Amino acid sequence: MVTNWGNFPRVEADVTETSRFSEIKAFVENSNNVTIRGNGRSYGDASLGENIFSTLRLDKFIDLDPENCEIECESGLLFSDILRVIVPKGLFLPVTPGTKFITVGGAIGADVHGKNHHKEGSFASHVVHFDLLTATGETLRCSPRENTSLFWQTCGGMGLTGIILSARFKLKPIETAYIRQTSLKSPNIDAAMKAFAENPGSTYSVAWLDCAARGKNLGRSIIQLGEHASQSDLPKKFAADPLFLPSGNGPAVPLFMPSFAINPITVKSFNTAYYNRQRGTKKTSVIHFDPFFYPLDGIRYWNKLYGKDGFVQYQFVLPLDSSYDGIVEILERVTASGEGSPLAVLKLFGEPDPNAVMSFPMKGYTLALDFKANEKVFKLLDELDELVMTHNGRIYLAKDARMKPSVFRTTYSNTVRSGRFTSAQAKRLEN
Repeated sequence: MVTNWGNFPRVEADVTETSRFSEIKAFVENSNNVTIRGNGRSYGDASLGENIFSTLRLDKFIDLDPENCEIECESGLLFSDILRVIVPKGLFLPVTPGTKFITVGGAIGADVHGKNHHKEGSFASHVVHFDLLTATGETLRCSPRENTSLFWQTCGGMGLTGIILSARFKLKPIETAYIRQTSLKSPNIDAAMKAFAENPGSTYSVAWLDCAARGKNLGRSIIQLGEHASQSDLPKKFAADPLFLPSGNGPAVPLFMPSFAINPITVKSFNTAYYNRQRGTKKTSVIHFDPFFYPLDGIRYWNKLYGKDGFVQYQFVLPLDSSYDGIVEILERVTASGEGSPLAVLKLFGEPDPNAVMSFPMKGYTLALDFKANEKVFKLLDELDELVMTHNGRIYLAKDARMKPSVFRTTYSNTVRSGRFTSAQAKRLEN
């Protein structure tokens, strides 16, 4: 039985792993309905299917060029392993999502975004090239200048164009492993969006949002702005080892929690405590990049908190001109349902690359919400889909586990089809 990070859905599958190119090529040529899977950290069913090829054995470094800030590696290498090598050399990832336990191939296939999309775009904007094994058994070098159409169909194409074997992408130079963080406490969604608008120059910006709050407190938030700290920014306790990397693992959730552990009362209590832990309206600090970018990675197997039935993450984006009205409507619908999310994240996207035909971002605001997987939630999310479509938005495929084909066709103008590569998501969306 195979599942992704949300533990929903689960499928019976045959999983093949190998690092030998001849075996990978033979597998593709002799198989139908191949689903490509990295580390399984997507939330839905995009890397689930009956006949899975896992890239995790494609985990080798190929080249690191500090002078030109570029790295080349196999597609199954994890961001966490890359960080252990590049940070001590004064380099960092150009774009990273909220977990470092994803593969490079997965980052390209989902065209991941981070807290800096409004300034630096999504991951595809920093890819120099990748080598793709196609359904015909050919290996093609794809880049913004070579096999261009296939390059952009693969970036955000959720693994339907072929197996990414290796990739080269850009890095960014850093002086330290620390972030200058400014935390702003916003009493409602109006103030939160105003804070984003007033800080367009911040390299990183993100907000935790209390989606259990109602009335005048609707959408109250803690907004975090960040910049890579220089050595002169560091307090004495950090200055001795400015490129420090922590060792060891954090605490783990050992068992699936009971299904009743996350309920409207516990969600409201958690959200209230989290919002009130910052007393003033503004707080500045210097923190390590790990808790800034990857707060949940510090708790191993935190997905078990939602119980054995799993959870779904619902992430949508709305155009800038309708973001406020749409997000208010959606928050009001969520609070009225009683299915509040303990993890709600708001970000601002900038202009996407016009060539990125399958990428999720558009200029506007994106909100991600977590819900326990159950029929009441699925009914609620169908209602939210209607609101997203009304406001000309779309839903992130890397988080989707239940969208209907009609919603997909309405919100995505392009599709990727391959006769050999597929997934449970592609079949569900009739893609």
